[in-house]
Amino acid sequence: MSATAATSSATPSLGSDAKLIGLVGLAHAISHFSQLILPPLFLWLKDAFGVSYTELGAVLAVFFVVSCAVQAASGFLVDRLGPRPVLFVGLGCLGLAAFVYALAPNYWVLLAGAVLAGAGNGVFHPVDYTLFNRKVAVTRLGHAYSVHGITGSLGWALAPVFVVPIAMAWGWRVALAAAGALALLVLAVLWFNRGTLALDVKAVQQATGRDEAAPAATDTFGFLRIPSVWMCFGFFFFYAMAISIVQTFAPAAAGQLHAVPLAMVAICLTVYMVTGAVGMVAGGFLVSDPSRCERLVGIGFGAASLVALALALAEFPPGLVPVLFGAMGFATGIAGPSRDLLVKRSTPANASGRVYGVVYAGLDIGQAIAPLIFGPLMDHGRHEAVILGLALVQGVLIVSAFNVRRVRREALPLPASV
Repeated sequence: MSATAATSSATPSLGSDAKLIGLVGLAHAISHFSQLILPPLFLWLKDAFGVSYTELGAVLAVFFVVSCAVQAASGFLVDRLGPRPVLFVGLGCLGLAAFVYALAPNYWVLLAGAVLAGAGNGVFHPVDYTLFNRKVAVTRLGHAYSVHGITGSLGWALAPVFVVPIAMAWGWRVALAAAGALALLVLAVLWFNRGTLALDVKAVQQATGRDEAAPAATDTFGFLRIPSVWMCFGFFFFYAMAISIVQTFAPAAAGQLHAVPLAMVAICLTVYMVTGAVGMVAGGFLVSDPSRCERLVGIGFGAASLVALALALAEFPPGLVPVLFGAMGFATGIAGPSRDLLVKRSTPANASGRVYGVVYAGLDIGQAIAPLIFGPLMDHGRHEAVILGLALVQGVLIVSAFNVRRVRREALPLPASV
């Protein structure tokens, strides 16, 4: 058999790639789902523990601070142990954390659960991108990234419609226990399909055509001196703040401004996440030309900012508020694939894992800080200020995206094609 034939026969099949992408996407969905099981229950938790929105925001801050630390370090752990065991531990931590929430006798146990959940959440990006980059055929990587983003958005969308009806029927403790059971069910599914998640470096090199044995960069931390990496970090920081505001406070704030019933407030977030996933599909086609990514980010977040301004300053009937959240989600989703491409175009050779670890840590830091800023605004009834703050942060993202391009052009020559 010729070398060409051997390589061709070893190329991953569409079925095997689809199975891997599906399993990783399922795990990623549960990661995002677990990030949002507490915020929709804030009204219940506030009464149960006698705490303020600021204190509940601190629980989320602890979650994301721990997740940030784990995310920055777990890339090295994934390289040493392989992605599969790290993924299993992460899912186990998320499931157990939900049970800790459900059984919490006081506020301090909620904080302990947030530490466990943050540790579990921090492993997913290094694990997921390692599996994709090493096991999926190069020609299908774009589809893998798209599915990854969409499943994350759907995980966010599922959380409120899963926990709120259960909480209304049987109480918030049952809702959180059910969320933990769902995470452990996904862990069981991945365990029974663990062969698909195994990583054989030699087989991967032959199948995908990648040379994983290529020499590593001589300066392990040299990428930290590249300005565009830190601009990407800043962009993701503000992006995370916008997402955190929407997930945690914006539906409730808009509900107070426009007299939206409680059940419809939960729907606002679900509509935002579902339309965000639809927008992400559209954005994947629009970004086929990489040179347009900054413009697409500007258009998407510009439109989202205008919708937020309208929510804050205009009057709308309650039934129209979920529709406006849907429009904002769709506009944000369009910018999603371009957002990821900003990082890819700013990443030097042999440093992708480390760059993704640092840049995505910006997500966790932004999500840790936002509740501490906007929780007090909610406590003082400054609902309009919360929505205006969302519009402002989305506007900052437009400037950040174009600054990434400017700094990259000044400091890091780009190849002709990406």
